[in-house]
Amino acid sequence: MNKKLFAVALAFLTFIMVIFAASTQNSQSFSQENINEIYVFGDSLSDTGNIFKATNGVYPPSPPYFQGRYSNGPVWVEHLGTKLGLNPSKNINFALGGATTINGTANGILGALAQVNSYTKSQPKINPNALYILWAGANDYLYGTTSTNGAIANLSNALDSLLTAGAKTVLVANLPDLGKIPATYNTAKANSLSAVTNQHNLELSKSVNSLQQKFGSGKNIIQFDTNRLYRDAITQPAQFGFTNVTASCLSSVTSCNNPDQFLFWDAIHPTTAAHRILADAALKAISVTR
Repeated sequence: MNKKLFAVALAFLTFIMVIFAASTQNSQSFSQENINEIYVFGDSLSDTGNIFKATNGVYPPSPPYFQGRYSNGPVWVEHLGTKLGLNPSKNINFALGGATTINGTANGILGALAQVNSYTKSQPKINPNALYILWAGANDYLYGTTSTNGAIANLSNALDSLLTAGAKTVLVANLPDLGKIPATYNTAKANSLSAVTNQHNLELSKSVNSLQQKFGSGKNIIQFDTNRLYRDAITQPAQFGFTNVTASCLSSVTSCNNPDQFLFWDAIHPTTAAHRILADAALKAISVTR
């Protein structure tokens, strides 16, 4: 009887250890410590100088913009890379200022889906230990699109492409309220842009949840809620160190004297101080492992 009890106990203990090991391995696979590269796809909010290089340093003009960034300093993906302890060479960026979500070009600029497809098709195998970032959609609506169907389909296809190619950890950001940026605030389009933003974010979340279910626990799609972060900054500016969250620091080619106290650098893009806050929030989001 004792031998039988011992055998059962041993088998149970072995089972528990296997489950624990599998659980630990799964958790570690999504741990920020294991991220050894970042790949970025999107628009001007994440562009680290690609349009600047493509236009031979003409746009965005530097100064007043910082070394081709659409801000007065490094953008959030650069801050995030630093916080993850990565060498800048490990922060590979395909984002393009002015990009929409399409699988093609608009105004000569490659869309986010096209950026992703171009990358995945050119790589026989992609790095499973990298963090893949996708943030796009604002330009679709700022350029006049009123339906969310196209942008959501494009972003879903981009995520599917990355996950199918071998990406394990993907961070996808929703949109800040496009009716509450200096370029649109107090304009006739403000309400409709706020409405389409809300619809976009709702549909994007549904799409991500569906993809997570499709690919299962071996993949981690992190939903980065920039909308809430912007909203909190606008309603509670002091908590973020801001004194102005409605106007832009940059007026024509003259900038304010205290950009770190502004949420917006120009009429659309955040200051590098705001980008640091975005990076902190992104780091927290990816630190929550399964």
